[in-house]
Amino acid sequence: MDLRSYRPSADLLRERVILVTGASRGIGRVAALAFARHGATVILHGRDVERLEAVYDEIEAAGGPQPTILPLDLAKAAERDFDNLAQAIEAQLTRLDGILHNACHFTHLGPLQNERLADWLDLLRVNLAAPFALTRACAHLLRASPDASVVLIAETHALHPAAYWGGFAVSKSGLLTLSAIQAQEWEPLPNLRMNVVVPGKVNSPLRTRTHPGETADSRADPESLMPLYLYLMGPDSRGTSGQVFDTEENRTWDEGRRT
Repeated sequence: MDLRSYRPSADLLRERVILVTGASRGIGRVAALAFARHGATVILHGRDVERLEAVYDEIEAAGGPQPTILPLDLAKAAERDFDNLAQAIEAQLTRLDGILHNACHFTHLGPLQNERLADWLDLLRVNLAAPFALTRACAHLLRASPDASVVLIAETHALHPAAYWGGFAVSKSGLLTLSAIQAQEWEPLPNLRMNVVVPGKVNSPLRTRTHPGETADSRADPESLMPLYLYLMGPDSRGTSGQVFDTEENRTWDEGRRT
């Protein structure tokens, strides 16, 4: 199945509550708008409240369900902060049917010899530890959903390690292992699934920083990812778990069985 040609129904996500981390701009903003357009109540996460409010206004102006804003700095969050966020979701919305772990931290490219321990710890905290901690904090809400989906966003160099990508690639590669483990642990629970997306060459603020020599018109538009994002977040992907979707190579594989 070529998921680029997937055509979701207009009410695909009706009555679902979906948390999008890093929703203030880039792919996260586009995903939040797409989820709302297809009926979801979207929880907008990020650090910049003003930017989140702008996305909130876009959703309301388009006639989508009223979203919720829950800011949190993932680089500084402790276990109690993740628990508090989950409690806020339960108190305000009573349910959670999906998480898109889109938030990302990037510092710079360079040789390992020049990277600092502090940089690695920040990368691992935001890109790897936070998705784990947030999913665990929200696990009771996801288990209560009749059909819950968690989507992790990796990066090309998590699949194809290369010189100078250092801590960033390492932090993103850990998501593949996290997904494989969680998917196996959720096998007895058919209402739960976790998958990984590698967006590839997409026009986003992160891509601009990692590939400054590229021109915007040489990259795909973030909207081109939305058929896949909607498929994974909606009911049509029920039973699909532990897989990695590499959009650049249009490949899918089961990470739990990868050799």
